[in-house]
Amino acid sequence: MIKGSILIGSHDEAGTSFFSAIDPATGEQIEPRFASADVADVAKACALADEAFDAYAATTPEERARFLETVADNIVAIGDDLIVRVALGPVAVFGASNFPLAFSVAGGDTASAFAAGCPVVVKGHPAHPGTGELVARAIRDAVAACGLPEGTFSYLPGPSIELGGALVANPRIKAVGFTGSRAGGIALMKIAAARPEPIPVYAEMSSINPVVLMPAALEARGDALAPAFVQSLTMGSGQFCTNPGLVIGIAGEALDRFVAAAGEALTGAAATTMLTPGIHAAYDKGVAALAGHDKVATIARGCPANGANQAQGALFRTDAASFLADAVLGHEVFGSSSVVVVCRDLAEVRTVIAGLEGQLTATLILDEADEADAATLLPVLARKVGRILANGWPTGVEVSHAMVHGGPFPATSDGRTTSVGTLAMARFLRPVSFQNLPAGLLPPALAESNPWHLSRRIDGTVSRPA
Repeated sequence: MIKGSILIGSHDEAGTSFFSAIDPATGEQIEPRFASADVADVAKACALADEAFDAYAATTPEERARFLETVADNIVAIGDDLIVRVALGPVAVFGASNFPLAFSVAGGDTASAFAAGCPVVVKGHPAHPGTGELVARAIRDAVAACGLPEGTFSYLPGPSIELGGALVANPRIKAVGFTGSRAGGIALMKIAAARPEPIPVYAEMSSINPVVLMPAALEARGDALAPAFVQSLTMGSGQFCTNPGLVIGIAGEALDRFVAAAGEALTGAAATTMLTPGIHAAYDKGVAALAGHDKVATIARGCPANGANQAQGALFRTDAASFLADAVLGHEVFGSSSVVVVCRDLAEVRTVIAGLEGQLTATLILDEADEADAATLLPVLARKVGRILANGWPTGVEVSHAMVHGGPFPATSDGRTTSVGTLAMARFLRPVSFQNLPAGLLPPALAESNPWHLSRRIDGTVSRPA
C-alpha cells in the first residue's frame, strides 16, 4: 500500500513538507502526495544504518542470499500495483530515471551493497515516488522477515538537491552509488571528496556508445542493419544509458545506403512519451543544438509529437574533422538522437575513436573480411569503453559473471568497477589482513573449518569447498 511516507528503518515518518509525482503524458499531478525527507531524516536513517552495520556485516552468505531472495519475492508479490506504476517511470538510488527496478530502489546498487554486507539508505527519485514506496516496503518487510537490524534499509524520498547532498555528506555513509547526469554525479563526487573522511562515489553518468560500421559488413548488409539500429535507438524513447548515440563509418556508397535506410526507418518511428518533463526539455535542447550546428546535417526526424513530453527521434550527419574540432558534438543527448560521423578511411576512424570521452560500450558491426582491420581498432576501443560487443546492439545488458557496465570517465566516476554483474558488490568491499591471529579469533571466512564453504587461496593454491 502506498501511504506517501518516508521509511526510516521499521518506522513510517509523516514528514512536514510534501511533493507530488507528475504524469509526463499529461503534465498533471498524480495522487497521493508524498512526504519529502529532510536533513533530519538523513541523520536518523544514517544513524540506524551505522548501528545495523556490525550485525548485518556478520551475517553469513546464506543469510544474505535468503534476505535478497525474500526481497525479490516481496517485490513480485506486489503484483499489479507495481506493474501499473512502472509505466509512469522508475525510482532510483541516486540513480536512473530510465529503469523502474534495475537501477532503482531495489536495483543493482542496492542489491550489490546488501550482498557485500552493507546497510543501504536510498534517496528515492521524486518523479516516481509511488513505485519507490511500494518497492521500499517490500525490502523493509524482508528485513523484518529475515530478523535483520531495522537500520539495514531506509528510504528517503524527496525532490530537493539538499537531501542528496546531506546523505553523501553524512559521516556514517561510506560509499555512494549513483546513476544519472554528469552534472549530478560530479556534484556528489565533490561533496564526497570534501568530507573530512573522503568516500568513493560510484557514479554512472553519460555515454554515447559508438557503433563502428566496418566496410565489408556495411557493403554486404548495410540496408538490413539500418532498421535494427533505429529500433535500438528509439527503444524506450532512447532513454537507455547504452543507447547508440554515435555511428562511425567510412565514406562511400555503402554508408550512404545505410544512412538513407536509417533515415527512412526513423521517419516512420512514432514519437513516444519521455519519463519526465525535465528529461524531455533536455532532449529537445540537445537536439535543437545539433540541428542548428553549421557543420551538422539533419538526416531525418521521427513522427511529430502529438502529446506532452514526447520525443521525436533525430538522426544527424557530420564529417570526422568537424566532429573532432567541436567537443559538443560528442556530448550525450539523452534520448532517441544519434550522429553519424563520416570518415575518409580506417585511420580517421581510429582517430575519431581515440578522441572520444570514456564510454560504457562500443559496438563493432563486422564480417569475417573486416576482422584484420577491426583488430587494429580494438586496443583503442579498449582504452575508451567498458564493454565491446560485435554484431549486436548495446541496449541490452545481461546480469552475468562477465558483464561490465562501467567505463572510463565520464561514463563512470571509476572505470575499474561495474554496476551490473557479480563483480558489482566489489565496489562495497575493502580488504583487511589478519596476520598471525589465534584460530579462535579468525572471522568465519578464514576459519579452518570454512563454515561459509568459500573458495579460498591457501599458500598460493586455490582451495575449493568439498
